[in-house]
Amino acid sequence: MYNLALGFTPAFLFVLVFGGSFIKRLRAIGAKQTISKDAPSRHLSKQGTPTMGGVLIIGGILFACIFPLYQAPEQRSMLGLLLLMIGYGLIGFTDDLLIALRGKNLGLRAREKMALQFLLAICFIFWLHANEDPGFTTAIHFGTSYQYDLGWLYYPLGVLLIVGFSNALNFTDGLDGLASGISGLIAGALALIFLLLPGVGHYNGWLPIFGMAVAGACAAFLWYNANPAKVFMGDTGSLALGAALSGMALLGKEEITFLIFAIIPLAEIVSVMIQVTVFKYRTRTKGLEYAKSHRVFKRTPLHHHFEELGMDESTIVWRFILSTLLSIGVTLLITQGR
Repeated sequence: MYNLALGFTPAFLFVLVFGGSFIKRLRAIGAKQTISKDAPSRHLSKQGTPTMGGVLIIGGILFACIFPLYQAPEQRSMLGLLLLMIGYGLIGFTDDLLIALRGKNLGLRAREKMALQFLLAICFIFWLHANEDPGFTTAIHFGTSYQYDLGWLYYPLGVLLIVGFSNALNFTDGLDGLASGISGLIAGALALIFLLLPGVGHYNGWLPIFGMAVAGACAAFLWYNANPAKVFMGDTGSLALGAALSGMALLGKEEITFLIFAIIPLAEIVSVMIQVTVFKYRTRTKGLEYAKSHRVFKRTPLHHHFEELGMDESTIVWRFILSTLLSIGVTLLITQGR
């Protein structure tokens, strides 16, 4: 359990101690949220809230990882995951900064963001391939009863997992405390699995520390991000956390478990995909007006659909968090025999 405290405590204290002054600094430099026109009207009250709080989360995680890296040189393989997280954070930071400077919801172009995300994910997967353990690195696991080696197919699927989940978490970051709460739970659950099941992943020596660092940073960030939020993580935080969590799953050989834990982010991005696909199909076949009046969801991502149904923001957040806890609990019960 020492590894859990070693990761959680420094990250938690870093974010909690420096959070207040950092938020003031964000406000002073004009790093404020611009609400999208696609968001429900009630979100207009959030206009001007400081954003780019993801810098604080990344800082807390890095602070927690400094000592393990210095203490144990064999744990320097952690640098690969840290660089992936930082790289995705920089993509998000650039997007957030451009929005703040322009004063409207116009940052990096979608294709630019996706190209950069794929580039970094491919670099990480190449690093994973360079350290490949044949028959292990390319295998997926679930419990003790399931293991299947995907061979070369594992690597493109790994790229899709990183890019896909990072964007899924980005879509999830639309309500106060939602993305940070879910990310913290997933990171903590993965860290516990890595600690209790040594040998399942070759990086399990430091993965529990890293996972709890993510959990600690997210937990402290909730102090400022819970409704009503004093700061938003922005794309800086959501993209970085998405890359960190998916990278953890790949290194720790918990890809399937991770996807079950991530039921809410996956539901968020799937709702967007369904909405866009059906809207385009109906526009082409029955016209724009028909498509507008016959949407699958009232609004996407999924949390906005429930807002349009009249559900309170905090109620949605807590129900989504409870859903994540339920998926984690059921998965752990299924796999406890490993």
